[in-house]
Amino acid sequence: MLTNAQVEAIIPVSDVDEAASFYGEKLGLDVLDRIDVLPDNPEVRFRTRNGTLAAYKSVGAGQSRHTLVGFIVDDVRSAVAALRERGVTFEEYDLPEIKTEAGVAQTGTITAAWFKDPDGNILSINSYG
Repeated sequence: MLTNAQVEAIIPVSDVDEAASFYGEKLGLDVLDRIDVLPDNPEVRFRTRNGTLAAYKSVGAGQSRHTLVGFIVDDVRSAVAALRERGVTFEEYDLPEIKTEAGVAQTGTITAAWFKDPDGNILSINSYG
């Protein structure tokens, strides 16, 4: 039933204007629209190649301890380098199953890097194969 549906990632943030700056300027996403019909929960939506990302004001911002959104790219290392030039800081992990070097982990055919938005929401860049 949902096979052909477009997917929208939804991220809780504490400040929609700050999120608009981070996701728009630092990550380079284009703003699709701003929605202010609920004064206590405004949101900003961004266009991605195959979907959308919405950042909405919420008291739950930054409380998740897992990755909320993964951006699939052809070349993780190039994307990391480009985002670092825009001021994005990447996480370093030294776990039994995941170890990053210069912010990038290689596990089999999967390459990944993780970073946080201003609220501490965890985002990733991934490539498969």
